Amino acid sequence: MSRMKALYQSEVKAQMMEKFGYKNVNQIPKLEKIVINCVTKDAVTNGKVVESIAADLATISGQKPVIARAKNSIASFKLREGQALGASVTLRGSRMYEFLDRLISFSLPRVKDFRGLNPKAFDGRGNYSLGIKEQIMFPEIDYDRIDKIRGMGISFVTTANTNEEGRDLLKMFGMPFKDK
Repeated sequence: MSRMKALYQSEVKAQMMEKFGYKNVNQIPKLEKIVINCVTKDAVTNGKVVESIAADLATISGQKPVIARAKNSIASFKLREGQALGASVTLRGSRMYEFLDRLISFSLPRVKDFRGLNPKAFDGRGNYSLGIKEQIMFPEIDYDRIDKIRGMGISFVTTANTNEEGRDLLKMFGMPFKDK
C-alpha cells in the first residue's frame, strides 16, 4: 500500500469527519482519479510529436496513454478528422496515489520560483486542475532525450461536493496551496 493511501485511510478520514461533521464514513470525500493530459498544435504539421508526448506520459505515469484525436475537420486550422493531436492518461487506485506522492514530494519542489499552487483553480464541485509549463520537472524525464519542452494539464477528480471540501482533502494529502 502506498504512503498516500495509508495516509488517507488513517489521518485524512478522521480529520475530514471531525471538521465537516459527517455522520457516515461514506460521506467523506476521496480522490477518485487523476487525469494527465497533453495536447499540442505541433501535431498538426508533424505526426511524430504525438509519439513523443505519449512516451513522456507513459514515463511519468507508468501507464500507457490514450491518443487524443480530432473529432471534426477544420480547414482553417489544417486539421483533419481522426488526426492525432495529443495524449492523456487516467490514473486510479495505487498508481494514482503513487503519482500524487511523487508530484508533491519530488516534482513540485523542483519548479523554479515555486510559491505554491493556486487555491482558486477548483471547478465548483471539488475537482482541481493545474497546468504545468514543462514536463522536465518530473525526475523520470531525461532532459537529453526530449525533443521539445511541452506543458500538460493535471486534473484531480474528487467525490467532494464543494470546493472547500476538495481543497481540504488535497491539503491534507500535502498539496502545497498558496495562502489566500
